[in-house]
Amino acid sequence: MPESNFFAMMSRMRYIERWALMRNSRPENISEHSLEVAMLSHLLATLTNVRLGGHLDAEKAALIGLYHDSTEIMTGDMPTPVKYFNPDIKTAYKDVEHTAAVKLLSLLPEDLRSTYQDYFFKNAEDTELWKLVKAADKLSALIKCIEEEKAGNREFVSAKEATLASLEAMKLPQVSMFLTEFLPAYEKTLDELG
Repeated sequence: MPESNFFAMMSRMRYIERWALMRNSRPENISEHSLEVAMLSHLLATLTNVRLGGHLDAEKAALIGLYHDSTEIMTGDMPTPVKYFNPDIKTAYKDVEHTAAVKLLSLLPEDLRSTYQDYFFKNAEDTELWKLVKAADKLSALIKCIEEEKAGNREFVSAKEATLASLEAMKLPQVSMFLTEFLPAYEKTLDELG
């Protein structure tokens, strides 16, 4: 078997910092962000199944969440205001992301590519999972804003408001459940959590 560079490349997610335009009290990289998104995606799919009578693959949701920003190894983390500045930039960035995903998958041995393809590219069958991963991504951003506020950093106040509004606009009952049941704990200290 020839060598594969895929997982060595994935390990470089730890070097890509998020929130480049913001002053951070603690930097966040896409590796730790992706772990959080994977856990939240799994939870949202589980809530769908357990409380809303759904039949989603929660483990697949977690894997999509785990790889959802991996293309940023090649593209860097494009700040949201730039990425969505106008339709032309948004389309061009989506094209760049697609090209990066194709390149990353090409680093896998050929017999494994089809297994990983669904974690990098949306398909009609997994539309609901991708929607939940997007919500989990926004929840992770909201959690970051809360953590920065707790550290006394007011830089994230408007980002927190915008992210919360964006989550509420999604009108997903699973997100409402998270905001009610799980989000308040992020305001607590370690002693209060124990």
